[in-house]
Amino acid sequence: MSFRIFIDGEAGTTGLKVAARLQAHPHVEILHIDDAQRKDPQARLQLMQDSDMTILCLPDEAARDAVAFAEGDASIRFIDASTAHRVDSDWVYGFPEMTATQRGMIASASRIANPGCYPTGFLALAKPLIASGMLPADSRLSVPAVSGYSGGGKSMIGAHDSGELAPQFSYGTSLSHKHLAEMTHYAGLTTPPIFMPSVGDFYAGMLVHLPLHADQFAGAVEANQLYQLYADWYAAAPLVRMGAARANDENTPKMLAADALADTDSMEIFVFSDAKFQQFWLVARLDNLGKGASGAAVQNMNIALGIDESVSLAA
Repeated sequence: MSFRIFIDGEAGTTGLKVAARLQAHPHVEILHIDDAQRKDPQARLQLMQDSDMTILCLPDEAARDAVAFAEGDASIRFIDASTAHRVDSDWVYGFPEMTATQRGMIASASRIANPGCYPTGFLALAKPLIASGMLPADSRLSVPAVSGYSGGGKSMIGAHDSGELAPQFSYGTSLSHKHLAEMTHYAGLTTPPIFMPSVGDFYAGMLVHLPLHADQFAGAVEANQLYQLYADWYAAAPLVRMGAARANDENTPKMLAADALADTDSMEIFVFSDAKFQQFWLVARLDNLGKGASGAAVQNMNIALGIDESVSLAA
């Protein structure tokens, strides 16, 4: 069976990556819009109505507008890759691995909000801890993270290519990053974490860190307990895997390259610890354009259309 997919915003960074994945997809056909009609609401609406799924790869306001002029047609199904609808109660959050019921909710949804790249890594680490009761909901968390410069879209890619970017820089210093709403809401936290994003001199890839002291947990905890929690939580998740054999064993990596999963759609979870000082360093590694964006959109599309979720996704 073949499904028709319209990518509204196909010319953008995420749209191009989604299109590249779908061109190799055995069960879908991409519906393209003529360049001259890219801003024509009626032409776009017609393609939305003709498709089995519309993937929005647009800025926030444009994504809201696209949904608004299609609102009268309940048959149109959306996956929105922007920030616009991520904490909207009428939309299902598209992180299938987040809870045991999330995948089923995505499968039946007509409105799916793709997660942000940083929140994907953060929630992969924080959600199991808080949902299991190991970490209190009133925890005060800090989240350092680094992404490839492609996360800034065409403007940042252009700035890098023209030599205008520093080798690494932090941003979001106002402490009001747009990802904080979904990070706080879906983790179940009562207080937003201190989020410290940065950009490095590499195209794609991402490390999201969650450092914790033992006394931040609800009870006594060891590294192997944390490792096992994640291993069990993601045991049935084809795109999430543990990145080390066991905490503190000889196979534990001494260095983590942020771009090691570039051009893939998977995510790795690491648990590092220091038994003497009772400190834990949890890390999620992913491609900001893969599992953090276009790969997640295709995974959600597969689930929503009843296709094996790993089709056209690279592990």
